[in-house]
Amino acid sequence: MPTKRSELKTELRKALKNSEIVPYFQPMVGIRSGKLVGFEVLARWLHPQRGTIRPDEFIPLAEQADLIGELTDTILLQAFAATAALDKSLTISVNISPIQLRDPSLPEEIRRAAAMAAFPLNRLTIEITESALVDNLELAASIATKLKNLGVKLALDDFGTGYSSLRNLQALPFDELKVDRSFVSSMVQCRDSRKIVAAVIGLGQSLKLTTVAEGIENETQADILRWLGCDVGQGWIYGPPVSVHDLPKIVDAPMSTSTHTLHDSPASDLITCIKPLPSQRFAQLQAIYDGAPVALAFVDADLRYVSVNQRLASMNDIAVEEHLGKKLSEIVPPIIYTRIEPHLLHALKGEASSLEITRPGISEDAKGETFLVSHQPARDEGGEVIGVSVAMVDISERKLMEDALRESEDHYRHMVKLNPQMPWIMDPNGKTIDISPRWTELTGMSSDDTSNYGWKEMVHPDDLERLLTVLQASFQSGDAFDFNYRVLTRDKSWRWVRTRGQARRCASGEILRWYGSTEEIEEYMELKQKLRETEAALAALLEEKQQRL
Repeated sequence: MPTKRSELKTELRKALKNSEIVPYFQPMVGIRSGKLVGFEVLARWLHPQRGTIRPDEFIPLAEQADLIGELTDTILLQAFAATAALDKSLTISVNISPIQLRDPSLPEEIRRAAAMAAFPLNRLTIEITESALVDNLELAASIATKLKNLGVKLALDDFGTGYSSLRNLQALPFDELKVDRSFVSSMVQCRDSRKIVAAVIGLGQSLKLTTVAEGIENETQADILRWLGCDVGQGWIYGPPVSVHDLPKIVDAPMSTSTHTLHDSPASDLITCIKPLPSQRFAQLQAIYDGAPVALAFVDADLRYVSVNQRLASMNDIAVEEHLGKKLSEIVPPIIYTRIEPHLLHALKGEASSLEITRPGISEDAKGETFLVSHQPARDEGGEVIGVSVAMVDISERKLMEDALRESEDHYRHMVKLNPQMPWIMDPNGKTIDISPRWTELTGMSSDDTSNYGWKEMVHPDDLERLLTVLQASFQSGDAFDFNYRVLTRDKSWRWVRTRGQARRCASGEILRWYGSTEEIEEYMELKQKLRETEAALAALLEEKQQRL
């Protein structure tokens, strides 16, 4: 037969005297940082015959036997003594029975216990369940205020599971709001649980409360909570409750940071479906949406505008409000709509796409505008496409620049064919794009072999390192360069050439291309060498004549 409750009550009295009721410490971790921030203190009964007994079995007995105050004092004294010497940034949280929140002496008892262990009360958080506020909210508020005056923080535990009332949350000076484990454990499978978790965290953010999630068991849950902005987490993913003897190991051991990106996580699809978003996060996203330099819109399955940002409204020269509810065909000029409609329909079938469109100028003399438009299907949590996300980027200036550059390079190629030198074009990093046919005549290397960095194969080994040093310095600084070096010719001889180059920049200062030319200077170098030899011979004759004198 099971032990009778009356016998357990008697055993509980003995257990308190024999120090069988001890604190266990469950890690509490910053969800975004992965750092240990403190512990929740949980009572355990180390029964000599029955082993470890969980609090949900003996706490109700303690309340019925009027032993809850003594039990709490015992746990607090041990917890304070065990953690007083830990890093001052680490806090402890203790759950108070609803019965104790009716005892006006509670604040003084907590103060006395903390003083005995020299534990600073600004490191203590008292957790209060909603059920404790039902009977006498006024008395609870009075006791809570006294606790706050001692420096104690207050957390509302199990929010949303019992007598949920915003009045309760407003009536007491809470610092933390705890998300119950029942919602956390089911939020991966249950959309309603995700929405509740999002709403509770959003409420905490709006009220500037620290949000704590209980019962986190896996990375998917942690990912969702991190994205929603939850501050602190506890659960088996961070570690089980441990005895006071194992406390130093937990403090010294690194926690799981879990700060990876969500793209490859199972949580990524779930997170994007949570509606509504927490109010603070929604306000931030709305500000980004409205202030983005890119034109953005969301259209539903009937190709009606659901939302647009100010940038798109300005492009269309129509107020944001006048877009909403109207079909794109009513707003977008027919000449453009006929081009984008197939892409919209493909997006509704789940196929993302992008295209360039040009909008004609208002007058005959005005230049048109070119936009890069992307269409991305938007799906609900079931994977069904519910609309299309449209993004437009104005690339008119870039197109004009590309056209001008293309035209300039066409002229340049014509000039190259007539130029006795060897003009060339390089990209910003020094890769050869084009070079005069005369280079092939000189070296025997084809234009294809010369492209990219192929030209380096024809440079004399004694000159290559110095040449590359000069070029690299110019590519980094944007300064012009001028260098003499030897190249291997078609007849397998080495001949001197001179290469000069200069950067062409766009309006923003970014280098678009390097332009320059290479010319043979073998005769010049031979003449220069002969001049040096002649000067040396003359100097020798003068010296000999002076010695004779």
